[in-house]
Amino acid sequence: MKDRIQQIRHQIKEAALACGRDPASVTLVAVSKTVPADIIRKAADEGQRVFGESYVQEAVSKINEIADPSLSWHFIGHLQSNKSKYVVRDFDLIHSVDSLKLATEVHRQAEKLGKIQNILVQVNIAGESTKTGVEAQEVLTLIDGISRLSNVRINGLMTLPPFFDQPEKVRPYFRALARLKDNIQAAGIDNVKMNELSMGMSGDFEAAIAEGATMVRIGTALFGERP
Repeated sequence: MKDRIQQIRHQIKEAALACGRDPASVTLVAVSKTVPADIIRKAADEGQRVFGESYVQEAVSKINEIADPSLSWHFIGHLQSNKSKYVVRDFDLIHSVDSLKLATEVHRQAEKLGKIQNILVQVNIAGESTKTGVEAQEVLTLIDGISRLSNVRINGLMTLPPFFDQPEKVRPYFRALARLKDNIQAAGIDNVKMNELSMGMSGDFEAAIAEGATMVRIGTALFGERP
């Protein structure tokens, strides 16, 4: 575990420096879905602080078992409105908000807790029918609507681009999300920050960093293949 974390951090550093960026501007989100609590603890013992989960029931169970307030939990999977209350209670950042309906429910649950819930808007950057996320041409309208919700704060964008064996083929999608972020920022919508770009996984995170990723979601390279 120590060697794997060090290797990924080294690759993140090298990728950031190669494009003139501060390595500290890139957060490693360790994708720990289906990973047992004891393995997550080992990663935490090696200094990993941010973990990404996709399945609500499993995640809540592990968060309660680990019970370490120094860890930051990010929800990165598809979120159903009826499970929002658990995610709002336990997660610092939701990467996958893709509709006004979901954002409104997140706001409602956050209001109950007196919390401002930080979120990213998930964009279906390639318009794939098999993936969730708002279409690129509808993002600005959605963000304008969400911005009016007082207990939700938009921090940036997230995407799951098409899968390619060659990272260079994914770069245009990362670049498109970065351009979209810049366009939204230029619109100057109240209650909206475009500080974060969550994009890039084990096979292509270096290309994502070159295109502006501030969060890379890495599971397989840290924890191995999942069943």
